[in-house]
Amino acid sequence: MAENISARTEILIGKEGVEKLREASVILCGCGAVGGYAFEGLVRAGIGHIRVVDKDVFSESNMNRQILATKDTIGMPKTEAARRRAQSINPDAKIETMDALVSEETIPEILSGDFDVLIDAIDTVRMKTRLLQAACEAGIRTFSSMGAALHMDAGAVRISPVMGSRVCPMASRVRASLRGFDASNITCVYSEEKPIAVPDSRDEFGKSVLGSMPTIPAIFGMTLANEAIKYLLSR
Repeated sequence: MAENISARTEILIGKEGVEKLREASVILCGCGAVGGYAFEGLVRAGIGHIRVVDKDVFSESNMNRQILATKDTIGMPKTEAARRRAQSINPDAKIETMDALVSEETIPEILSGDFDVLIDAIDTVRMKTRLLQAACEAGIRTFSSMGAALHMDAGAVRISPVMGSRVCPMASRVRASLRGFDASNITCVYSEEKPIAVPDSRDEFGKSVLGSMPTIPAIFGMTLANEAIKYLLSR
């Protein structure tokens, strides 16, 4: 690790805390709007090993809210942009990239290995719920983002056990999918602001396009990273 990257962090958590983070390993699924900021927080905190999973590439429409999206990364795989950014911040971090969709077929590989924490920042509800179910079955400590789009009230962002979340429509669907599972290892970040009603918008493939500010996903992502860091320090 660069000599002074952890100097200000060490003031708060001491050398032992810095070493805990350096030895920690995190799986991050999704490095777009929320996940990119979570990744940023993990890298700057000095997490030693991050497996980052995403199949997408950056487009110009990502630039209003995704920290890894720049003119230089348009068309670049998101995992590669993440690896390059980490290299520019903390060259000693081990960044393991998986250029893959989260799916029934890939989840076993995604969760394989000896990792301390899973951070879920994907927005496809069906695969999010399957990923969380698999994490429950494996007993992996998980921090999961609910819906950050269609929100503008930063003061409405909450941290809660996933089964204690409310208001958020995505969280409602996730809770329903986790009935019968031991979800006690899952903490979620969500908003208690009702989603803002906007006209329906779809892309050329018929997929719904949700409005999003640059600020709320950043709060979600950094909050996920902070909760994961606090957990890693508490062990």
